[in-house]
Amino acid sequence: MTSTGMNMMSRIVFYEDRNFQGRSYECMSDCPDMSSYLSRCHSCRVERGCFMVYDRTNYMGNQYFMRRGEYADYMSMFGWSGGIRSCRMIPMYRGSYRMRIYERENFGGQMYEMMDDCDNIMDRYRMNNCMSCNVMDGHWLMYEQPHYRGRMMYMRPGEYRSFMNMGWSGHFMSMRRITDSFY
Repeated sequence: MTSTGMNMMSRIVFYEDRNFQGRSYECMSDCPDMSSYLSRCHSCRVERGCFMVYDRTNYMGNQYFMRRGEYADYMSMFGWSGGIRSCRMIPMYRGSYRMRIYERENFGGQMYEMMDDCDNIMDRYRMNNCMSCNVMDGHWLMYEQPHYRGRMMYMRPGEYRSFMNMGWSGHFMSMRRITDSFY
């Protein structure tokens, strides 16, 4: 199943200053570099849909998942020293979820197929690391610590042979589906 037509309605508004002050930029799709629209970004409001925001251009660096709501001073909330530099709209998806996780890079070591959330791969699968994955269906958030804590990374359908080659220095210990309940 594919993403729904609801994606056209996703909208996030970025503001240069805290508390929704200063110049603003409205975005309804992916934006790899916000510097041409705003000199800085210190607050935002997600009016519809879900987005991943990044502290570097081209969807790089630290990531944070944002759903509908107001983020008046997200920098102190996230612990970021810089502002949002790029964002990616997460399409609404309705269908089955399926992902294979691997203990080592290049799909090596133990492999488990997941179709639902997992708050701790060590407890569920006796797996110490997750260093690569293949997302077959759905959109997922992966976290560096159990119980959906720590840094996160957005995964859409595709093969991810090496998290380290993607600029990720750690491993993932919990995974969550991005479902209708987030919208």
